[in-house]
Amino acid sequence: MNSWPCEDVGRRNSTLGNKLECNGSLCKDLHGSFSLVPAVSPTRPQENVTSSSTQSGQLRDSAAGSPNKAPDEEEVLCDPKFGGGEPGAHQSPTGDQNMKQDQRERSCDPKSGLCKIDDDQEISQTASLLKFSGDVAKNDEKENPMQKSKPLCDTWEPRFDLCDMAGEVRILGNSSSVLFVDVDPSRPAANESWRIRPYARKGDNAALEHVRQVLVSSLPAQGGAAACAVHHDVPAIVFSISGYTGNFFHDFTDVLVPLFLTSRPFNGEVQFLITDYKWWWVNKYRLILEQLTRYDIIDFDKEHKVHCYPRAVVGLRRHKELSIDPSKPPQGFSMVEFARFMRTAFSLERDTVTRAGSGRKPRLMIISRKRTRSLVNVGKVVQMAQKVGFEVVVGEMGFSSDVASFARLVNSCDVLMGVHGAGLTNLIFLPTNGTLIQIVPWGGLEWISNLDFGQPAVDAHLTYLQYTIKAEESTLIQQYPRDHPVFKNPFSIHRQGWDALRSIFLDKQNVRLDVKRFRSLLQQVLSNLLRQ
Repeated sequence: MNSWPCEDVGRRNSTLGNKLECNGSLCKDLHGSFSLVPAVSPTRPQENVTSSSTQSGQLRDSAAGSPNKAPDEEEVLCDPKFGGGEPGAHQSPTGDQNMKQDQRERSCDPKSGLCKIDDDQEISQTASLLKFSGDVAKNDEKENPMQKSKPLCDTWEPRFDLCDMAGEVRILGNSSSVLFVDVDPSRPAANESWRIRPYARKGDNAALEHVRQVLVSSLPAQGGAAACAVHHDVPAIVFSISGYTGNFFHDFTDVLVPLFLTSRPFNGEVQFLITDYKWWWVNKYRLILEQLTRYDIIDFDKEHKVHCYPRAVVGLRRHKELSIDPSKPPQGFSMVEFARFMRTAFSLERDTVTRAGSGRKPRLMIISRKRTRSLVNVGKVVQMAQKVGFEVVVGEMGFSSDVASFARLVNSCDVLMGVHGAGLTNLIFLPTNGTLIQIVPWGGLEWISNLDFGQPAVDAHLTYLQYTIKAEESTLIQQYPRDHPVFKNPFSIHRQGWDALRSIFLDKQNVRLDVKRFRSLLQQVLSNLLRQ
């Protein structure tokens, strides 16, 4: 069992589910060894009232996922005084792992010690010393010191694995095989073999469990590769739509934003080959896909012919939860540009919020939820918002909802508000300078909420406000006595792991807003809008 200062847990390389036992400022790994890399101090949750803009004193809100959202959080128990830290010594992973260990920065709550991955991690040079085993497996041949070319696959990124090969690439979908034929006689032969799950939620075993593996390998020209049956003159991108797809939040954060990042530099001159193909998913997002490729989409798993491409990418780039880091490859892309792309794909009319001379009231959309984290007194909230001066629209986006129609409705609004959940993903359709209000359920969920929707909203140049409810505004007060840990020490529930946190604070809780308390927030939002 390994021990180290707890400040080292902020960024570590571990299999999902590893937990730490702490005594003072020392933590111990309870589930095998792992590697540490230098850390950056994580984002700490703020108290009740805050705003993403320069204004202070705004009520704060957070998001924890949709009713069927699977966990993205790794459960880490650590000394609450620390949240991230210093470099630690590397220890090689042990055991027969099914998934490659990942390197990520974690955003830790200082009270509970439960940490969520933050996508802004930069892998240090220490990472070059690490050797991984498992899902992304390279052959055991010793590296040829004369090798001049870089490996086909990059597995050092914290959020994704990506293979990129240019030259002669042969793809046989029904055998899940992508073969790079090395026709350069001057380059030493280096047979490579990698197994990649092309879904951008690296390290999340629950998400990757049903994602089909793709074998990426290389072979010299004289190696007897299968002959080409279909020739293409544009590159190919191979990716999966398994995992958590079907959840609106995960459709975007796991697939559509990463696909935008990966394919946009090709300006439509690229073909998509989708493994774990779902016709309904492709049809649901066809307007987006057609903006990214000018070519027919291929069902990778059912393709029996050998397709040959001048270049192929296996996997998708992913920077952050529902967002983009402009400083990372491919440079020049941002969440603002992604939002602009969404407006083009769905022919949305409003680029920015402008009030001067509009002649209409500011429009507020309330995202309604029916199963969990529902706003039980939504009628009273609507009446209050109307008296404040808003035109109010109530909408719910279900599984079968038409994305284009709902996007137009959201884009017609100046403010989007709702309880933490997948519906807040619709922030991507708001006009620039719009406002997102996230209502954070009881239970210390501010830090998760900020990562899921707060930071993406700021990156999209929206004004972001979090409103954290009081215990009296939660329906949990009808289920548990006031001296129960749910109210006395909610972070003790966090320490029991994601399943316990989700069961109580996400699945069993609805919200009854204190209308008088919430009114002051809407009054300030209205005042800000009228000044634009």
